[in-house]
Amino acid sequence: MPQVPIVVLVSGSGTLLQALLDACADPAYGVRVAAVGADRDGIEGLARAERAGVPTFVVRLRDFPDRAAWDAALAKAMTAHAPRLVVTAGFMKILGPRGLAVAPTVNTHPALLPSFPGAHGVRDALAHGVTVTGATMHLVDDGLDSGPILDQRAVRIQPDDDEASLHERIKVVERAMLVEQVGAMAREGFRVEGRRVRIGS
Repeated sequence: MPQVPIVVLVSGSGTLLQALLDACADPAYGVRVAAVGADRDGIEGLARAERAGVPTFVVRLRDFPDRAAWDAALAKAMTAHAPRLVVTAGFMKILGPRGLAVAPTVNTHPALLPSFPGAHGVRDALAHGVTVTGATMHLVDDGLDSGPILDQRAVRIQPDDDEASLHERIKVVERAMLVEQVGAMAREGFRVEGRRVRIGS
């Protein structure tokens, strides 16, 4: 089976990346992590890639005069690996137009969008008092967690949950969802119809 090349962008521990790397070990999955990029040095996400023999690159915002220059450099670094798909896996920077133009880009978010977008989706859901939250996978556009939704998985909030315990349970479904949907997109193709993403050509 042909292996669809993807670039994964990380900013931290890389647990979502690891789930993808593990899935890619099976040739039938149909995906190859061509490179892992980051916005900072010395993170476990990069170490995971290096242990797996995957090329890495780092493009730090502080090394550029403005976000546009950083975005152009990030786009160039990604393009060098010819990805058919880009996955932002805990990547804590918003891509600009150059970065988004490299390839369709997907992201996961620890809440049921459009509720609780932004960097504190788990904390915000708890503070609001909802009884069900979860994880969302969506295409990335130029807004904040606002692109067309690919999939959502619900997680019930327990009475004794705090931010850490709830986030850990969300991460379990988030990883499974990411692996399943990236594989389906690679093997079957996808198309966007308005706000809906259809898997299959």
